[in-house]
Amino acid sequence: MSTSVQTDLPPTMTPTVAVRSETVSARLTDKGVLGTAQTSPYQLCLEMGKDRFRFCIVEPAARKEDRAICHWLEDYTFPTLVTDYPLLPALKTLQEEHAVFQNHDWKQVIVSLNTPTFTLVPSVLFRKEYASHYLQMTRGSALPATEQTHTYAHQDEGFHSIFNLEIRLQDWLAAAFPLQQLTILHQTSTVLHASKGRKSGGYELILYFEEEYVTLVAREAGALKFCNKFGYKNTSDLVYYILFVISELKRQPAEMEVVLYGEITPFADSYTLMARFLPRLSFGLPPDALAFTGDFDELPEHRYASLFSLGLL
Repeated sequence: MSTSVQTDLPPTMTPTVAVRSETVSARLTDKGVLGTAQTSPYQLCLEMGKDRFRFCIVEPAARKEDRAICHWLEDYTFPTLVTDYPLLPALKTLQEEHAVFQNHDWKQVIVSLNTPTFTLVPSVLFRKEYASHYLQMTRGSALPATEQTHTYAHQDEGFHSIFNLEIRLQDWLAAAFPLQQLTILHQTSTVLHASKGRKSGGYELILYFEEEYVTLVAREAGALKFCNKFGYKNTSDLVYYILFVISELKRQPAEMEVVLYGEITPFADSYTLMARFLPRLSFGLPPDALAFTGDFDELPEHRYASLFSLGLL
């Protein structure tokens, strides 16, 4: 893994994972910028949660038959002891001190938000003026004054994603990238995009793991059949939820190809227990349309599926 760009960040802002290709590092070091919005060959992909932040830099494919190339990845976690919402202070520090965030012009900026409330509505039923009502029905109450409703259209699949967005985070994004149109979507949408990119003609259950959460996406011959996110406290609950979803889909575990992404390893207790009940269990691979520089060779291929899928939007 290359670490040639000096970011001079405080110890609390040191990434847990950093993969930086020499190609982009040299441009940042020599010029301080990567180009203008019209000339930059790179897009910036950001994934944000309450106490976590990740980003990658992707060079989109120049032609349909080419592959996009991922050049850079950094992953940060923040302690919640000082503040209940450490993301914004961390983003402001990165904006002031990180070499990548000194560049304000990108070919495209895509933001994935891991917020607690979301819902999916079929496009034939969706009305933009009712978006806040859809979300209110999901959460059981109106959003607080510090949050707003945001929507993202899955046009190729015929539904809309609706989720909450912190107003102060929206303000920071607008100030950080003032000259660019931002694409903002919920992390669940990125998992859906990642699952859609898989080539399978059968029944699939895609599981994306975070700490004490899992997003489940079920597809039949590529068509979406189920999507939801669950919290769990132990591995028994996790396996129960998975088997319950399979049962609700009127399938048997042996019929389902179960593909794992995110924060899980072959040594985890959850993997061991799942393997007892799910005979077709495997770890996912990055999308075929995305290539990586050699600096990524040591990175688990399944871990950053949701982030990498942003590079193909």
